[in-house]
Amino acid sequence: MTEIKLVPQNPANGSVAAAVLSCGVGCFLLGVLAVAADGSKRLSATLNIYHPTGPLSGVVTVAIALWLLCWTVLAARWRNKTLAFGKVSALAFLFLALGLLLTFPPFGDLLLGR
Repeated sequence: MTEIKLVPQNPANGSVAAAVLSCGVGCFLLGVLAVAADGSKRLSATLNIYHPTGPLSGVVTVAIALWLLCWTVLAARWRNKTLAFGKVSALAFLFLALGLLLTFPPFGDLLLGR
Protein backbone atom coordinates (compact mmCIF):
# COMPACT_ATOMS: atom_id res chain seq x y z
CA MET A 1 0.00 0.00 0.00
CA THR A 2 1.30 3.47 -0.84
CA GLU A 3 1.70 5.88 2.01
CA ILE A 4 0.16 9.29 1.46
CA LYS A 5 2.17 12.15 2.88
CA LEU A 6 0.34 15.28 3.77
CA VAL A 7 2.25 18.44 3.01
CA PRO A 8 1.16 21.37 5.17
CA GLN A 9 0.00 24.29 3.11
CA ASN A 10 0.19 27.86 4.24
CA PRO A 11 -3.25 29.40 3.99
CA ALA A 12 -3.62 32.88 2.55
CA ASN A 13 -3.15 35.40 5.33
CA GLY A 14 -3.06 38.54 3.19
CA SER A 15 -6.37 39.91 4.41
CA VAL A 16 -5.31 39.62 8.04
CA ALA A 17 -1.89 41.08 7.27
CA ALA A 18 -3.58 43.99 5.49
CA ALA A 19 -5.72 44.70 8.55
CA VAL A 20 -2.73 44.59 10.92
CA LEU A 21 -0.43 46.72 8.78
CA SER A 22 -3.12 49.28 7.98
CA CYS A 23 -3.74 49.77 11.71
CA GLY A 24 -0.08 50.61 12.22
CA VAL A 25 -0.07 52.94 9.23
CA GLY A 26 -3.24 54.63 10.51
CA CYS A 27 -1.63 55.28 13.90
CA PHE A 28 1.44 56.71 12.21
CA LEU A 29 -0.66 58.97 9.99
CA LEU A 30 -2.56 60.22 13.04
CA GLY A 31 0.74 61.24 14.63
CA VAL A 32 2.03 62.87 11.45
CA LEU A 33 -1.19 64.84 10.99
CA ALA A 34 -1.21 65.91 14.65
CA VAL A 35 2.32 67.30 14.42
CA ALA A 36 1.64 68.89 11.02
CA ALA A 37 -1.54 70.59 12.25
CA ASP A 38 0.30 71.82 15.32
CA GLY A 39 3.04 73.31 13.17
CA SER A 40 0.95 74.90 10.43
CA LYS A 41 -1.71 77.55 11.08
CA ARG A 42 -3.17 77.01 7.61
CA LEU A 43 -3.47 73.24 8.00
CA SER A 44 -4.81 73.70 11.51
CA ALA A 45 -7.55 75.99 10.22
CA THR A 46 -8.34 73.57 7.38
CA LEU A 47 -8.66 70.62 9.76
CA ASN A 48 -10.89 72.52 12.20
CA ILE A 49 -14.12 70.69 11.32
CA TYR A 50 -15.83 71.00 14.71
CA HIS A 51 -14.90 74.23 16.47
CA PRO A 52 -15.24 73.10 20.13
CA THR A 53 -12.72 70.33 19.43
CA GLY A 54 -10.48 72.35 17.14
CA PRO A 55 -8.16 70.87 14.53
CA LEU A 56 -8.09 67.52 16.33
CA SER A 57 -11.52 66.79 14.83
CA GLY A 58 -10.10 67.01 11.31
CA VAL A 59 -6.87 65.23 12.22
CA VAL A 60 -8.78 62.21 13.48
CA THR A 61 -11.29 62.27 10.61
CA VAL A 62 -8.57 62.39 7.94
CA ALA A 63 -6.47 59.74 9.73
CA ILE A 64 -9.47 57.38 9.88
CA ALA A 65 -10.24 57.96 6.20
CA LEU A 66 -6.61 57.25 5.25
CA TRP A 67 -6.55 54.15 7.47
CA LEU A 68 -9.66 52.79 5.76
CA LEU A 69 -8.23 53.60 2.33
CA CYS A 70 -4.96 51.85 3.20
CA TRP A 71 -6.82 48.82 4.52
CA THR A 72 -8.99 48.61 1.40
CA VAL A 73 -6.02 48.85 -0.99
CA LEU A 74 -3.86 46.35 0.91
CA ALA A 75 -6.72 43.89 1.36
CA ALA A 76 -7.46 43.98 -2.36
CA ARG A 77 -3.79 43.51 -3.31
CA TRP A 78 -3.03 40.80 -0.73
CA ARG A 79 -6.35 38.92 -0.73
CA ASN A 80 -5.03 35.54 -1.91
CA LYS A 81 -1.40 35.88 -0.87
CA THR A 82 0.55 34.26 1.93
CA LEU A 83 2.84 36.77 3.58
CA ALA A 84 5.55 36.60 6.22
CA PHE A 85 3.22 37.61 9.03
CA GLY A 86 6.04 38.19 11.52
CA LYS A 87 7.60 40.83 9.28
CA VAL A 88 4.26 42.49 8.62
CA SER A 89 3.51 42.56 12.35
CA ALA A 90 6.94 43.99 13.16
CA LEU A 91 6.43 46.76 10.60
CA ALA A 92 2.95 47.46 11.96
CA PHE A 93 4.30 47.75 15.51
CA LEU A 94 7.07 50.06 14.28
CA PHE A 95 4.44 52.33 12.71
CA LEU A 96 2.38 52.13 15.89
CA ALA A 97 5.36 53.13 18.06
CA LEU A 98 6.25 56.02 15.75
CA GLY A 99 2.65 57.21 15.75
CA LEU A 100 2.54 57.07 19.54
CA LEU A 101 5.80 58.98 19.75
CA LEU A 102 4.50 61.66 17.38
CA THR A 103 1.41 62.23 19.54
CA PHE A 104 3.62 62.92 22.57
CA PRO A 105 3.71 66.77 22.71
CA PRO A 106 7.36 67.21 23.78
CA PHE A 107 8.51 65.09 20.85
CA GLY A 108 6.27 66.97 18.41
CA ASP A 109 7.61 70.27 19.74
CA LEU A 110 11.16 68.97 19.29
CA LEU A 111 10.41 68.15 15.64
CA LEU A 112 8.86 71.58 15.12
CA GLY A 113 11.89 73.29 16.63
CA ARG A 114 10.15 74.72 19.67
